[in-house]
Amino acid sequence: MQTRPSLRELGLNSGKKTRLRRILFDHGLRNGSAFFLPYDQGLEHGPRDFFANPQASDPAYIVKLAVAGGFNGIAIQIGLAEKFYWDYAGEVPLILKLNGKTDIPSDAEALSPVHASVEDAVRLGADAVGYTLYVGSPAQEADFAQYRKVRADAERLGMPLIVWAYPRGAAISAKGGNNSFYAVDYAARVASELGADVVKVNFPHPEKTS
Repeated sequence: MQTRPSLRELGLNSGKKTRLRRILFDHGLRNGSAFFLPYDQGLEHGPRDFFANPQASDPAYIVKLAVAGGFNGIAIQIGLAEKFYWDYAGEVPLILKLNGKTDIPSDAEALSPVHASVEDAVRLGADAVGYTLYVGSPAQEADFAQYRKVRADAERLGMPLIVWAYPRGAAISAKGGNNSFYAVDYAARVASELGADVVKVNFPHPEKTS
């Protein structure tokens, strides 16, 4: 049975180790596991996600919920972080999402443009940054190029890098789909190979075709 390595075994610089320790042991579950509240879907999905629960469309309510709910961190885009996080700064770790796209274009050539920097995360008091990487997309080369700068900045500034690793594109669909074990496992491996400190993947559902 595999055991989880300690932070001191991961070869992290002191900045990354300090921030990850805060996330994992000073907040939320406090046992080395993490339970994050994601709130980047307003950009990713538009307003439809809030129709069933209009209160959730209020960023101030969500940040307060992250504190009250004892989450290990809240993941939000820069505009909301700048306007709403400051009132609860230090009470729940901030994961600043550095890139994101709308749901309007097709996912056939998925790419999430970068619209915030690791320097922004430091300025806002974040404990980690998040990056969405679309593995297998025809736009993968451009994705890798902008990710490379993010990774270098995160290393230089001691900021943990959390990668949302998602399979996308026709080549993935031809080999079992976004939810196959092949695609999810490959996406996780790619993120690890490219220097992610934490990797977020969707749970595989091989019975689905995309």
